[in-house]
Amino acid sequence: MNNDSLERKLEQLRIEDFIWVIYIGIIFISWYANNLERKYFIYNDLESREQYRKIMIFIFSILIIIYLYFVKDSYDDVKNINPYESQEVKDLTLLSYIGSLLIFISGVIFLYIAIKDEELNVELAFN
Repeated sequence: MNNDSLERKLEQLRIEDFIWVIYIGIIFISWYANNLERKYFIYNDLESREQYRKIMIFIFSILIIIYLYFVKDSYDDVKNINPYESQEVKDLTLLSYIGSLLIFISGVIFLYIAIKDEELNVELAFN
């Protein structure tokens, strides 16, 4: 691994460390949102429903930004792949990009549902 690719890899890992911290925060926020959703269904508390929706919109907005980072990073990997790499490495790099793109698309879909589903008819899960 040359110096440039080592620096790029280390930078990617620093960013991913930061993203893990964000994910930890999202876990706690999601836990709170579940409590609001529960309160809405048990007590028909409309304020809890609206707070839940706003939190879900916030969560999926943050996740889309994160997913977009991974799509761009994977795309850069595809663009910068060494032509002398094995076919397996080329294929796996492309599959990684496609997977990142699909996760990004799912995040956009979930955000759309969170915005449109005012009655909480659809369960949102991002596992």
